[in-house]
Amino acid sequence: MTPIDRRTLLAGSIAGAALASPVLAQTFPLPAGFERFPIWPGKAPGGEHVTVREVETLRQPESPTDDTAFSHVTTPTLTLLRPARPNGAAMLLIPGGGYTRVAIGKEGYAIARRLAEAGYACFSLVYRMPGDGWAAGAEAPLQDAQRALRLIRALGHKEKFDPERVGVMGFSAGGHLAAWLTSRTPQESYAPMDASDREPIKAALAAYMYPVIQMEEPFVHAGSRMQLLGEAPSPERLRAYSMDQDVSAQTPPVFLAHALNDVAVPPENSLAMLASLRARGIAAECHLFESGNHGFGLAPAPAAPAPWPDLFLNFAKRHGL
Repeated sequence: MTPIDRRTLLAGSIAGAALASPVLAQTFPLPAGFERFPIWPGKAPGGEHVTVREVETLRQPESPTDDTAFSHVTTPTLTLLRPARPNGAAMLLIPGGGYTRVAIGKEGYAIARRLAEAGYACFSLVYRMPGDGWAAGAEAPLQDAQRALRLIRALGHKEKFDPERVGVMGFSAGGHLAAWLTSRTPQESYAPMDASDREPIKAALAAYMYPVIQMEEPFVHAGSRMQLLGEAPSPERLRAYSMDQDVSAQTPPVFLAHALNDVAVPPENSLAMLASLRARGIAAECHLFESGNHGFGLAPAPAAPAPWPDLFLNFAKRHGL
């Protein structure tokens, strides 16, 4: 098969996924410039016993209409924002929400706008929750993240970015999922469905923002652990889902950022990940800010460490992204 034929096949599989999937249950209009499409052809895998109904709500009662969150996700999606001046690279953004919801407004739309200004094609992932009855259980979010990364790579030629220059940035529980996706030796979590699944599960760079990393005491985010692993996980499962364990030597360069006054997800999570990355010889940079609390996103100083996007962009530039 020639490269042109393969690109055509990939584009066709993506279009087919959009046409075959259920109508998106979107309560609020997309912000200007964004496009949304489902990541799976037809229904997401393993949903035979899923009875939840997808809901989009304001992240907080006083939030504007572009600051929303998805709960009980049944149709995982990517939301694309194209840059006005492309730099030839793309970012997969994985918002947080404690594995109970996906706060796409704060850690999707807002971050995408900032990174698109720097030239990145930005794709924000709305992923399934592990406690909603999917056959894959705790692996359901990982299935979505792996599929999303492959789809983005498959879209590279169409969207005019290099498939080898795709980064991943995750926030809070989304940081756990980003680390799961990028810092472990890839293991197939679902059966291939179309030509896009021929793409490798490979990122050029990763960023874990105030991430949930550890599932073991004393620095665990108990809510994320409960949603992911249930009430009484075994010591073996706690270790298996702690992302500072089993870091692969093939992990791409990693940027970490955390506020020292984060009481929801203590900064020891980032420090543990940093130690594991260093032990593996992975290029890494970690910023610990005096203030910001948890989930600082793009809130302006002094409420949050406003310069972090510039620090990330400098790191990404040094590493070819």
